[in-house]
Amino acid sequence: MSKRPNQFMRNYRVIHIGAWLLLLLVLCSVVASAQTGSRSFSEILRDAESKTAAKDWKEAAVLWQQVIESNPVNAGFWNQLANALYQAKDYRKSIAAYEKAVELRAGFPSNAAYNIACCYALLGEKENALKWLEKSFDMGFRDLEQARTDSDLQSLHNDARFLRIVGLVDTAKMSRDEGWRYDLALLEREVNRKGYAYGITRPISREDFHAAVKTLSDQEPKLTDAQMVIGVMKLMRSLGDGHTTFLSPPQQPDYALALPLQFYLFKEGLFVIGSDPKYKGLLGAQVLSLGGHTVGEVMKSLDQVISRDNEMWPGQLGPYHMRNLPLLRGLGLVSDIRKIELGIRDVNGVNRTATVEADSEHPNIWNEFPSNWVTYAQSLGTPLPLYLKNTKSHYWFEYFPESRVLYFQYNRVLNDAEEPLARFSERLFKFIDEHEIDKLVIDMRWNNGGNTFLSRPLLYGLIKSDKVNKRGKLFVIIGRRTFSAAQNTATFFERHTNAIFVGEPTGSSPNFVGEETPFTLPYSKITVNISDLYWQSSWPQDYRTWIAPQIYLPPTFSAYRENRDPAMEAILRYK
Repeated sequence: MSKRPNQFMRNYRVIHIGAWLLLLLVLCSVVASAQTGSRSFSEILRDAESKTAAKDWKEAAVLWQQVIESNPVNAGFWNQLANALYQAKDYRKSIAAYEKAVELRAGFPSNAAYNIACCYALLGEKENALKWLEKSFDMGFRDLEQARTDSDLQSLHNDARFLRIVGLVDTAKMSRDEGWRYDLALLEREVNRKGYAYGITRPISREDFHAAVKTLSDQEPKLTDAQMVIGVMKLMRSLGDGHTTFLSPPQQPDYALALPLQFYLFKEGLFVIGSDPKYKGLLGAQVLSLGGHTVGEVMKSLDQVISRDNEMWPGQLGPYHMRNLPLLRGLGLVSDIRKIELGIRDVNGVNRTATVEADSEHPNIWNEFPSNWVTYAQSLGTPLPLYLKNTKSHYWFEYFPESRVLYFQYNRVLNDAEEPLARFSERLFKFIDEHEIDKLVIDMRWNNGGNTFLSRPLLYGLIKSDKVNKRGKLFVIIGRRTFSAAQNTATFFERHTNAIFVGEPTGSSPNFVGEETPFTLPYSKITVNISDLYWQSSWPQDYRTWIAPQIYLPPTFSAYRENRDPAMEAILRYK
């Protein structure tokens, strides 16, 4: 008779085994808790961020590993782990983390792919390094100049494949024809590789752009270098955004020659508003012709080479380019790059000619007005209006207790070395809270950009401020120079606040292609930029070419010569 365990014994054994399993799970939990010090996820994450900020990379890597064990789906955490391992020189483990970051599309995925190439290069695995470098470029890696000079890739520098990928060549061994054609081929490759979408935001197709490059390449033997520079500028112009542009000419002394004058295009025409002291007699003069060509003819010729988001921007950039005699010669407008004859109507209303000589002391006055120059407004002997009072500072404000108006001039979306924009914003809104403010005026007419993300404290402060974020209490002055990061900021103000806009349309669009990652063409040494980001700061269906003001007041010379500001006058009158 066989013996069979009774039901009680079977149940006992099951319970007994279950108890041991439960005890084992508890012990594992205790060990795990001991290893992490019974810390919560948020505490581990905070410590990982703290160690990263302190650049304690080994400890940071350990902590980020714990973070991703708890949350393996966050792309940013994988990127942080990869960066910490890379900085700790644990390149093998860093590669695996970067691969996960690529998979989850953290930040710019092409950057993670590039970092994998760097890790393989540092490990001495050349083939893998080249494979991932090429992959990063296929994904749109942005910084060609960095790839060319990055010490992490030093072991690849003698490899022909590396030189091809980063566009490096020994131009000393090239003929002129070979050099220019190499530059054009590289330019086309970079436009195709990283430029924003053809057929969506670009007004030219890939095929048409290729045909334009080929035409210029075929014509090259018959063109001068100056004409080739113009050809490149026209190519950049054809791509259809204000950031995809020609940034600087070849590094030759002649290209630095510029007229020691500042021109501005008012409603009445083109005028001289600033100059080197030796030409102060021209201040306030209306320019009727340059080198025998009318201002309209010169603007029409410059239109071929001015990249733009809209038709306000050429009005800002055209007068600036008129200083550049090598550019005017390349366009066939002048024959002499060292002097020009201007037809003017002086401040006394007398029509005459004036010969102005170019020099190389101040070829670039885009953001920095020369300290020794004078302006027409300064010469008038009357107080400067607020908008001309301090255009060099990134940002500043002044309060007028009698009218209870707070004027804030916002000239750059950049941090001032003495007071970062976030801290300035705190001071601004603290002042608003502590004073009687009937109107806040934000003047952005000189602001041509910087870093969009720096504007967030200002935006958040305005949204929260019930005191000034009301119709008729908040005003934003805009103009043709309101561009790039300043355009984004103005768009945010329009979208999220109750601001009334005053002035003239902005120099860019509410949604636009932008960003700067410049690089230099090896043979010609021309520096260009190809935009690779679409800034959708407004709604997706916002197709406007600019932000238009509710109160339209284009700049007039009649107001300028009286040191008046019609924009502020209109705001003060507004009820």
